[in-house]
Amino acid sequence: MYTLDKQGLQRVRIIASDNMWEPISFFMMVDSELHQVVDIIGAHYPGTRTVPSALATQKKLWASEDYSTFNDEVGAGCWARILNQNYVNGNMTSTIAWNLVASYYEDLPFGRDGLMTAQEPWSGYYAVEGPIWITAHTTQFTHPGWHYLQVDGHLEDGGSYVALTDGLGNLTIIIETMTYRHSQCIRPPLLPFIVSPQKATFYLKGSFVSKFLGVHEGMFSLNLDVDEIYTLTTLTTGWKGTYPDPPQSKPFPSNYKDDFNIRNPPFSEAPHFADQTGVFEYFVNTSDPGDHIFTLRQVVVQRPITWASDADQAISIIGDFKWVNVTITCDVYIEHLGNGGVFIAGRVNNGGIYVRSSKGLFFWVFADGTYQVTGDLSGKEVLMKGMSGVRARVWHTLTLNLKVRMQMENHKN
Repeated sequence: MYTLDKQGLQRVRIIASDNMWEPISFFMMVDSELHQVVDIIGAHYPGTRTVPSALATQKKLWASEDYSTFNDEVGAGCWARILNQNYVNGNMTSTIAWNLVASYYEDLPFGRDGLMTAQEPWSGYYAVEGPIWITAHTTQFTHPGWHYLQVDGHLEDGGSYVALTDGLGNLTIIIETMTYRHSQCIRPPLLPFIVSPQKATFYLKGSFVSKFLGVHEGMFSLNLDVDEIYTLTTLTTGWKGTYPDPPQSKPFPSNYKDDFNIRNPPFSEAPHFADQTGVFEYFVNTSDPGDHIFTLRQVVVQRPITWASDADQAISIIGDFKWVNVTITCDVYIEHLGNGGVFIAGRVNNGGIYVRSSKGLFFWVFADGTYQVTGDLSGKEVLMKGMSGVRARVWHTLTLNLKVRMQMENHKN
């Protein structure tokens, strides 16, 4: 914090340690300097629970990464349950979803794990899905600066509720009755529980009594079904947004060509490419007056320190994972002499944090004039090898033609 302050960043706050509640909360209790500089304890996928040592710090508690659940009938229920119960069970005042918008190929790890999906830049199609509407139950009827009221929050027959206020007499109550079957998040494991239809009665006090319509002597009741979410508020208007109908969904173009002719500023990403390991950017090659002025260049020349088991090789993915018969042609340039090389590949079956184990067909050429064809990204499964004549600092055109060979058997009657 001293270094941040010295650089004029006094408004920066530290969230630690974006892992689990311990050991950071324990260390904060025994280290007064650490306790002073950490403003918020953030945990990843806490399962709506916290630990006594985190509560004892009296710091704000956040679920600093949560959700990450496939956006089907379970995704919305997961989000509804943890948005309430992270506070009800764990006193967490913020829940941050990973990720907000799933804008990467669906067949990559964690496809459709965003609150909404926009994974077709070539068509412009997007899907506003269930978790967006779940979010709206809270965000349309609260504002930044509102705070949770300290209430028990557990419903007698399962489910939960939270109450938020602006401190000026306005009140919003969000109720969820998600069942075990329809609210399991990707992690951590969820112990079975039962939610039943029920009649819930709420008792209001103070200025809230006169604000709520239909309240008799500070009390009102609701019949609650299962797998539902309700919002009650004293606000007369919400903050509902609108969006146009998206364009029609289309598959990735079966014939695709890109010459990287400066549609975006230099050093920006190329459309439709999804970098998995390494960084690929537009590059203007002013030393080449020919056909290769505009290129896509892999710019990270040293392996960074990473949190995941990504690949030793730089790789960017483009196209449809379901393609089987495909021809890939690419002009390539090896910048450095020695052991450098480049590959093109098809039928690559994985990416993201699992890219190291990717299978497929990989055509490699190296600066020493050799080539290999492997069945994996790691290069351990060598199918062919030999001399290619490729050399560094010269443009070469590589072509990989993949077809399914149908084997027909002749049966005699």
